[in-house]
Amino acid sequence: MPEAMELGTRIAAFRERLGLSRAELAANAGVAAGVVEAVEEGRAYPPLGTLLKLARALGQRPGTFMDDHYREDPLVVRASDRQREAPDAVTGPYRYFSLGRGKTDRHMEPLFIEVAPDPAEAPSSHEGEEFLIVLAGEVVVQYGDAVHTLGPGDTMYYNSIVPHLVRAGGGRPASLCAVIFQPF
Repeated sequence: MPEAMELGTRIAAFRERLGLSRAELAANAGVAAGVVEAVEEGRAYPPLGTLLKLARALGQRPGTFMDDHYREDPLVVRASDRQREAPDAVTGPYRYFSLGRGKTDRHMEPLFIEVAPDPAEAPSSHEGEEFLIVLAGEVVVQYGDAVHTLGPGDTMYYNSIVPHLVRAGGGRPASLCAVIFQPF
């Protein structure tokens, strides 16, 4: 799992620079200590909500842990050049493709996401905002107590502090673009 190992190494480096133990980082991020251990050791690639919490606890934007080189503006990502952030085995039903990798001064995290029709994870929450646009399939968004079903071309913009869960609906895969903003 080279992608998970690379991410874990970067998170560990930032944690160590701050003089934090794994347990302290976990407490600051509001996640289990075992999650930090698994991520740092490359055994797991965290779901997006967890990555956002870890980034926030380390005082970094999420892309800091995914970027590997700088690109000048404008950043163009061709569909054929998209790179998956981690293998399927560690991301569950989600496959994330960063659309901002290399733009080191970005304030938003744009992603192309493929969602398999697997059982859903638990809702998550984090500071910031999210914008979704469904490209294919059916996407079901649980937002607090409400459930919204979206089809191709439908969008949703929400405050991500409210517990939310994005999953594929109708027993079929779906794809969407998401833009995530997390304040510092």
